[in-house]
Amino acid sequence: MIKFGRQKMQSHKRLNFMSAALGVLLLLCIQSVSFGSTNQVDLKIDHALIVTMDAGMTIVEDGSVVIDHGEIVAVGPSTILKKRYNAIRSINAAGKLVMPGLVNTHTHAAMTLFRGLADDLPLDAWLTKHIWPAEAKFITAESVRSGANLALAEMVRSGTTTFSDMYFYADELAMAANKAGVRAVVGEAIIDFPTADSQSPAESFATIKELAAKWKNDPLITISVAPHSPYTCSSETLKSAKKLADDLGLPLTIHVSETQKEVSDITKQYGMPPFEYLDSLGFFGGTVIAAHAVYPTSSEIMLMAKKKIGVAHCAVSNMKLASGVAPIQEMFNAGVAVGLGTDGAASNNNLSMFKEMNTATLLQKVSRLEPTAMSARETVKAATIGGAQVLGLDNLIGSLETGKRADLIIIDLNSPHLIPLYNVYSQLVYATNGADVETVIIDGNVVMQDRKLLTLDEEVVMQEARKLALKIAEGEE
Repeated sequence: MIKFGRQKMQSHKRLNFMSAALGVLLLLCIQSVSFGSTNQVDLKIDHALIVTMDAGMTIVEDGSVVIDHGEIVAVGPSTILKKRYNAIRSINAAGKLVMPGLVNTHTHAAMTLFRGLADDLPLDAWLTKHIWPAEAKFITAESVRSGANLALAEMVRSGTTTFSDMYFYADELAMAANKAGVRAVVGEAIIDFPTADSQSPAESFATIKELAAKWKNDPLITISVAPHSPYTCSSETLKSAKKLADDLGLPLTIHVSETQKEVSDITKQYGMPPFEYLDSLGFFGGTVIAAHAVYPTSSEIMLMAKKKIGVAHCAVSNMKLASGVAPIQEMFNAGVAVGLGTDGAASNNNLSMFKEMNTATLLQKVSRLEPTAMSARETVKAATIGGAQVLGLDNLIGSLETGKRADLIIIDLNSPHLIPLYNVYSQLVYATNGADVETVIIDGNVVMQDRKLLTLDEEVVMQEARKLALKIAEGEE
């Protein structure tokens, strides 16, 4: 382009020196803009091994991710992008892996306060004799705030950037997540009997309407309608929940087909298994997050694919409560969107998505005696873009692509257990753990850097949780 400018000057000798100089300057500016060498951006991560999780499963060695105003504006080789963009802040990620933030499709964040309270029990006894009584005594707006902050610290530390929740005092969780800078789908739980913050489904519905108005268009918080399950909500409650979700344009989240007892009871009561029963109510359509889905029939799996129902697979919780093994490979084969969820810390007992990935794939292999079941590649997809699809957020997050929001994590590969590296997906599923996460970025904001939380006072969070735990322990005695 400079050569072209000189030719122009030679062919137009009538131009005076000033205009010629201005012409060259203009061309230089055009060249600069066209090659992007002076493009100013907020943040740039350079020299990383980038696992994009895009449709082509692209991996970029010695790559850069360029971020501006919370959005990914470029992903590609560092040799090219370092010349095109000038960042206010840069991170040298040499020897590190950059990937999308992990998506926890089902949890109960505030239940970190009940971690270890009632272990080694079947689901029915665990819920009715321990968890529900403890919630009736100890769940308040204050305790939900404390438990949520504890969960947020744990999730960020282990690389989770988005989570979907169902619990009480949902506004407290939404405020805590928003303040911590963590993306969340927040569901106010709906149950037919009185709960910690509601005396009836009608009261829960009113709360959800208020939450939807308050958090509308928030960049991090999405409100969901969360009827607990087919066995704790009547047909009328479930239909009302669906109507409310449709009216407000909100996702639905529900526990479904979690245990053999549930399937047996629902089939006996309504003459059909849980997914078919919900379908008979017109419950599906739009974004529906089905937590657990351990016992769908083959026809129900086809129904799930047809109705585009997303599954939150909670392998560790299902194992710990001996609920069963979900037919995940069959769901993959049918085209069902599957994400991973930790469930609450009371039934897991941690919120690490790396542990969830590892357990999920190993469980599928051993239960089927098939080592190729739920490959590492499929498992990482479930923890990232698959989870985003389940939550209806795959247009925003789940992969590192231009135009998506900048939710990503940086993993330090310089550890004995991560050397050597032959296959990145295998390394992430079978060798990596949450403590390997070094930096976490959500919506373009750094919320953890060099393993230091920047949006949560970790010591205060843990101290408050310990105080509440002492009260809970005394109440259990």
